[in-house]
Amino acid sequence: MTAMAGHWTDGAGAPLPAPALFAGLAGMQAVLLGERHDRADHHRWQLHVAAGLAAHRPLVMGFEMFPARLDPVLAEWVAGGLSEEDFLTRAEWGTVWGHPAELYMPIFRFCRDMAVPMVGLNVARDLVRAVGAGGWDSVPEAQREGLTAPKPSPMPYRRFIFGLTGGGRPDRKATSPEDPAFDRFVRAQEVWDRAFATRIARAAARPGNPLVVGIIGMGHLQYGGGVPWQLADLGIGKVRALIPADAADLPGPGAADAVFHLQPVSMEREKA
Repeated sequence: MTAMAGHWTDGAGAPLPAPALFAGLAGMQAVLLGERHDRADHHRWQLHVAAGLAAHRPLVMGFEMFPARLDPVLAEWVAGGLSEEDFLTRAEWGTVWGHPAELYMPIFRFCRDMAVPMVGLNVARDLVRAVGAGGWDSVPEAQREGLTAPKPSPMPYRRFIFGLTGGGRPDRKATSPEDPAFDRFVRAQEVWDRAFATRIARAAARPGNPLVVGIIGMGHLQYGGGVPWQLADLGIGKVRALIPADAADLPGPGAADAVFHLQPVSMEREKA
């Protein structure tokens, strides 16, 4: 399948006019914008889409990059009470996220300049590790950060995650997506998916009926699983997952509700 740069396609690969897409997105409870964390053009795309959505509805923006415990810091930033340096320090950027802040600052500035509330979607890594190792029931309720048990993922999502994380490498214990040896990784992934979904659901319930825009890694959004799957289990069904794609690395049918095909960017231009 090929597609023209600068255009959208739907989940089956058919052309999708932007006006029709955005008109439909305006009626959703949540719109999830995928990314590869180290791609500056993905973050620019997210910003452009968020700005377009803000013309239709009040927004709340949720970020995988921040744990929910840092919501007071995010609120202070949006209110204009912090310099950029202080914001990144108070938000523990160097500890909670491993990618350069300059990739994300344009989106953060957009939220501050437009008074768009920001919320953290993430949880403590200790919780993710504990559930991966021993399952949900092994974690005391007091340590679950208010989350409920994740709904087990559908097989297409397991297959996607298996391939995304290296497939059938000879050094890997799990030999297939169905292999019980893969359950530990999937359990950990599902904690993140459930956490992001839970925070998004809470934001969607805020007064004023805001549209929640999630800034989330693409691995949590695709093939009918991940955050959309967990949101549906929480009663949030009006959700769309959008991802960017390179012409040379197009997703398969059903990967997302809509795909934006990026203009190729040379490394020289990217560094400029």
